[in-house]
Amino acid sequence: MQRLYPYGIFRTGKDVYLTFDDGPIPEVTPRVLEILDRYGVKATFFMVGENINKHPDVFRQVVEAGHAIGNHTYNHIKGWKYSTGEYLENVRKFPKQTHLFRPPYGKTWIWQRRALVKMEYKIILWDVLTRDYNPKRTPEAMLSQIKRETRPGSIINFHDSIKSNERMLAVLPQAIEWLQAQGYELAHLKISNLG
Repeated sequence: MQRLYPYGIFRTGKDVYLTFDDGPIPEVTPRVLEILDRYGVKATFFMVGENINKHPDVFRQVVEAGHAIGNHTYNHIKGWKYSTGEYLENVRKFPKQTHLFRPPYGKTWIWQRRALVKMEYKIILWDVLTRDYNPKRTPEAMLSQIKRETRPGSIINFHDSIKSNERMLAVLPQAIEWLQAQGYELAHLKISNLG
């Protein structure tokens, strides 16, 4: 996969990393924070800049709880529909300094990725995509996938969005319990653990 998507990080280190895309959303993100806190887990939230500006209190809750923040563009735009200049302008509008970046839908043009790396971003993808945004996916199917695909260094992709709300919230505690029972350390992404 790395050869097909140069500059992207799909797995790293020996820990397992829970990541959440698309927030902060007041109806969902605080509930995610409660679950993470209950299990003593830190995660990485790839946020949409526009949502940070709409919901600054929820954003502060994430930061104050000690979770990592990543840039997920300002408007959750599709990189392949924009020129590199337009795309980077949207990335730069993100209201928080961070070196972690996840492209919406996991897709960008190679020249956009090169430019992001020059801007000192680490492009974080995933090796376990729960597809919690799909209304046909059950929590049981997601948990089965997590059990089947997770290995040391896995980056697991969830969404703290309205679309995935109940499915994701149903599977998250079960996934954490299973991962911890397997002896995985659950951590948030840091530049220091990305090589």
